[in-house]
Amino acid sequence: MSDRSAVFLDRDGTIIEDSGYVATPDAVQLLPGAAEAIGRLNRAGVPTIVVTNQSGIARGILDETAYVATARRLDELLAAGGARLDAHYHCPHHPDYTGPCECRKPGPLLYQRAAADYGLHLARSWWVGDRMRDVLPAERFGGQGVLIGETGPDELSNYATGRFLLARDLGDAVDLVLQPLPRRPRYD
Repeated sequence: MSDRSAVFLDRDGTIIEDSGYVATPDAVQLLPGAAEAIGRLNRAGVPTIVVTNQSGIARGILDETAYVATARRLDELLAAGGARLDAHYHCPHHPDYTGPCECRKPGPLLYQRAAADYGLHLARSWWVGDRMRDVLPAERFGGQGVLIGETGPDELSNYATGRFLLARDLGDAVDLVLQPLPRRPRYD
């Protein structure tokens, strides 16, 4: 097994504005500082992988072609800011429309695929997102989760019990990822 770690990022609400179902490239809007934060991971040599639930596909709001176009637009915007993603993985399902699956976050399948594709050690990896489902895989695989943004009571109670770190935005989360051990949350 490789000792190579990665950072698994949620997309909507973490890297781009969460405007509902992002179905067109024009709807892809980077959050402030996202390209710079991802660029720091790139320069540090940390594989940076998006894993996103895209239930709009199961709901018929968008199709795979539209999703690919939004992913391509995200890559273009990041490149313009000097950053890149190493891979995109997405779940097109929703249990109410397609039944249960193992790829819908917090399920393990997409992370296991990424680990196999890129030779990653999941227990040394990080999960960053704005929802519990984005960071829960950190517990399953023995990694570290960072909740970002304005969190609700469930997220705060999980932080308070020491399950996950808390950051204001992706830039703060990357600070946590890149700081030397021991890893501690910042308070400002």
